[in-house]
Amino acid sequence: MTKHILIVGGGYVGLYTALRLQRRLHRELRDGQVRITIIDPQSYMTYQPFLPEAAAGNLSPRHVVAPLRRVLPKVRILNGAVTRVDHAERTVTFQPAEGEARRIGYDLIVMAAGSISRTLPIPGLTDIGIGLKTVGEAIALRNRVLHLLDVAESTDDPEVRRRALTFVVVGAGFAGVEVLAELEDMARDSTRYYRNIKPSDIRWVLVEATRRVLPEVGPEMGKWTLEQLRERGIEVKLDTRLESCVGGHVVLSDGSAFDAETLVWTAGVKPSTVVNASDLPLDERGRIKTTTMLTVAGTPDAFAAGDAAGVPDVTNPGQYCAPNAQHAVRQAKVLADNIVRRLRGEQLVEYRHKYVGSVAGLGLHQGVANVYGVKLRGFPAWFMHRTYHLSRVPTLNRKVRVVVDWTLALFFKRETISLGEMEHPRDGFRAAVATTHR
Repeated sequence: MTKHILIVGGGYVGLYTALRLQRRLHRELRDGQVRITIIDPQSYMTYQPFLPEAAAGNLSPRHVVAPLRRVLPKVRILNGAVTRVDHAERTVTFQPAEGEARRIGYDLIVMAAGSISRTLPIPGLTDIGIGLKTVGEAIALRNRVLHLLDVAESTDDPEVRRRALTFVVVGAGFAGVEVLAELEDMARDSTRYYRNIKPSDIRWVLVEATRRVLPEVGPEMGKWTLEQLRERGIEVKLDTRLESCVGGHVVLSDGSAFDAETLVWTAGVKPSTVVNASDLPLDERGRIKTTTMLTVAGTPDAFAAGDAAGVPDVTNPGQYCAPNAQHAVRQAKVLADNIVRRLRGEQLVEYRHKYVGSVAGLGLHQGVANVYGVKLRGFPAWFMHRTYHLSRVPTLNRKVRVVVDWTLALFFKRETISLGEMEHPRDGFRAAVATTHR
């Protein structure tokens, strides 16, 4: 009888789990004893740590994603959303991009749905806000920043100019600090091509509700990062919350208020909504309740890992594994091996990984790192950041393309062209049609 393994989500955990299963179960897949299916809205996996560099133009957006069908030729890929998981019946409700929803049965499920941006009920957040969870958001953010430089250069209205050149980032974790530093670096570099814009004309504001920047790298390196950002002219507002941004009028809890055209929201994540549309047990934080062996607690034939799972950290009793790529990639390896053990009737093993530290990029040739207690900053940390993440990018194909992008950047200046019309490709054609039929 064929065993059907269904993986919900094609991100870190989904891709790496399927990749290892494809290798370890090659004979069973060939003989039809096992089949594997991945369901994800996209046909690719996004390597999110490289999104800030994609937004700044250091990397081609196509090179920070891995095409699932090419990487996983022995796995069936279905594009769409899982709207319901009924594990008691061993079925999910699958809604394809087009067409009617249908139910898909399975024998064993892997919940690897990842996370979405955690937002708050802030008035006007959708007016100017944009997240940084997808490659589409990275491209749109890059186009937006460059377009607004064009706007500022082309207007005589000081208010329009000031508003266009004001950029706000909410959240001082990895995503917020890295995208702010990369975009500030890109915008400062771009001003050489504008007659009427100086780097000092561009206002960057980082808003953080706590009193620390980059808590993942420790207090010392976090303090150094804060000093570096402020030396670059970036306004860092700690212990401050975003109160509202209706129509682009930003109001902060410290009493300050100003207008801006762009606000990047990176203030945390929460599990994908599909976890709430299932009969699987959840923990107090709304994540799938998971054991140290990456099985769903008290639930046979169900596994979970990554951002949507509450995985106990056996190296730090009482704590959970952080929702980051470092854990996700390693969890996927153990998860896949445990699935193979389950199929072969062997004993499962625990996921055990002591957090080695963190690295963050702060723009070209600048970074900060705290790895195994060794603290680095500046160029060495930046080099370590790139080297580490290059080693984590799936497939040799993507590694080579990333290295080529970086190598070309050493000899040629980055492109500073806004392609914002990509977001509305039919506007020109519609205008032509309207003109013709007047």
